[in-house]
Amino acid sequence: MNVSEVNWLLASAYGDRPWQPHHDPLSELVATILSQNTSDVNSHRAYDLLLGAFGDWETVAAADVADIERAIRSGGLSRVKATRIKDILQKILEERGSLNLAFLDQLPIDEAKVWLRKLPGVGPKTVGCVLLFSLGKPVLPVDTHVYRVSRRLGLIPVKISVEQAHQVLEAMVPPADVYQFHMNMVQHGRQVCKSQRPKCSICVLRGVCAWNGSDSKN
Repeated sequence: MNVSEVNWLLASAYGDRPWQPHHDPLSELVATILSQNTSDVNSHRAYDLLLGAFGDWETVAAADVADIERAIRSGGLSRVKATRIKDILQKILEERGSLNLAFLDQLPIDEAKVWLRKLPGVGPKTVGCVLLFSLGKPVLPVDTHVYRVSRRLGLIPVKISVEQAHQVLEAMVPPADVYQFHMNMVQHGRQVCKSQRPKCSICVLRGVCAWNGSDSKN
């Protein structure tokens, strides 16, 4: 399976995706936590409500978990996410003395990954989102869409874990293509290669796809 061909075919369908900065690293970290197990609409609303309620991350860090939870209720799993956000912000304050993660841009990528993974509840997908979206580092987040499409294509083994998939796919995709590959794989997974009833007849990747419709884990 040729990743470059997959990337080219996806770009032909969804366009080239030059990197565009999202939030600053800390805001991207919070936004990624809020995005877990919910829709983009709900997570964006929760993010806006959280900042609207408290104004800045320092105030969030000092707030009661119950108050944070009320602010982000629209995003789902509000108790879990509120606790995690507060724990992370307090950990950063303990480690750095301020709520600013701009220093990550100066670290080698492997060191930045290790530092972020030490934060409470932060896994490889969250690390990838922070480093890719906020700083443009070639770190590939593997969400449910990237994972599903990659397995169906045969880029990664069907039984590989999500955590292992981060390492395998990131090593496979050229650094300059990581952002475009991620964005287009996500769009393809949402629009065509869906978990249930994928639209194989209109799939731009059907000529290079290994899937036979029989995988037990989509």
